[in-house]
Amino acid sequence: MRIALFTETFLPKVDGIVTRLKHTVDHLQRQGHQVMVFSPEGGLREYRGAQIHGVSGFPLPLYPELKLALPRPSIGEALEAFRPDLVHVVNPAVLGLAGIYYSKTMDLPLVASYHTHLPKYLEHYGLGMLEGLMWEIIKAMHNQAHINLVTSTAMEAELSARGVDRVEVWQRGVDTELFRPELASTAMRDRLSQGHPEAPLLLYIGRLSAEKEIDRIKPVLQAIPGARLALVGDGPYRAELEAHFADTPTHFVGYLAGEDLAAAYASADAFVFPSRTETLGLVLLEAMAAGCPVVAANSGGIPDIVTDGVNGFLFDPLDEEGAITATRRLLETQEEREILRRNAVAEAERWGWAAATRQLQQFYYQVLDQRSLPLAA
Repeated sequence: MRIALFTETFLPKVDGIVTRLKHTVDHLQRQGHQVMVFSPEGGLREYRGAQIHGVSGFPLPLYPELKLALPRPSIGEALEAFRPDLVHVVNPAVLGLAGIYYSKTMDLPLVASYHTHLPKYLEHYGLGMLEGLMWEIIKAMHNQAHINLVTSTAMEAELSARGVDRVEVWQRGVDTELFRPELASTAMRDRLSQGHPEAPLLLYIGRLSAEKEIDRIKPVLQAIPGARLALVGDGPYRAELEAHFADTPTHFVGYLAGEDLAAAYASADAFVFPSRTETLGLVLLEAMAAGCPVVAANSGGIPDIVTDGVNGFLFDPLDEEGAITATRRLLETQEEREILRRNAVAEAERWGWAAATRQLQQFYYQVLDQRSLPLAA
């Protein structure tokens, strides 16, 4: 199978979508398929044997790490040469429009996937009044597809309720070969805590952006005597967060990758995740695989991953004391924390990338089989 994959973000950018896509591309190539990735220009020409067609763009004003890559004729030329069997558009916004257009003009089956809950992001950037319009745009684009993939049952329900048709859940995945408890180390704990390895260590890993609501970790940190916080990652909200946490023992670590990243997860006492806008929350699966107990908002796709009191703790995102209570309970009860940790590792081990990609492959074959049928209204 030859797959043209259109995405608004790809390597060298680091985020949950890119993590999912790079593992997906890797496993599709391993299974004998050919992938061509159309993405904003990042300097790469291939990844794991897949061709990358970079399209020049310009930084998004509200989020400079993201580039808007405008469709151009070279895309059609590259597609003609590649001769794909189907087109997969990931979070179609700008570049994804080219994927939708060429799927129509070249009479190719179209798969779309939804990974970023953009309508909910708007309120964090002062644009909440545009949420209704954003949903209409999402519906118009996704209903061109033969199938729409989402990453949680919560997103399946919401998109269906908003008028998006043919919605299916594409199962979660995590690299259990990389993220594992054995990588816990005193050296990494010392690094994350800035020389205080004996202190309770709270961890956040992910984008430093407004919609992640990282500022809500501050009351949790302040409520736990002697606790320290490590924020791993970077993003457009870093300066604001540095000011917000200036009077606390918070370490802005920056990006980590590979075994350093896995060791960071494995070496912390609690992974605190307050975001209410997650379609899945891949970092939660990574934390669980590494044996780091999770405290997360009971919102979006998170309950698909975390079962409260079984493999982590969930808190009511509207309860200002919820995250504090859950984190205290986690840190104060060693026996319960060990049970949660073991259950979290066991849960994560069920969700390897190979299985997630095999499921995606079946979705691809499904739309290929249906290509001669008209889309249902």
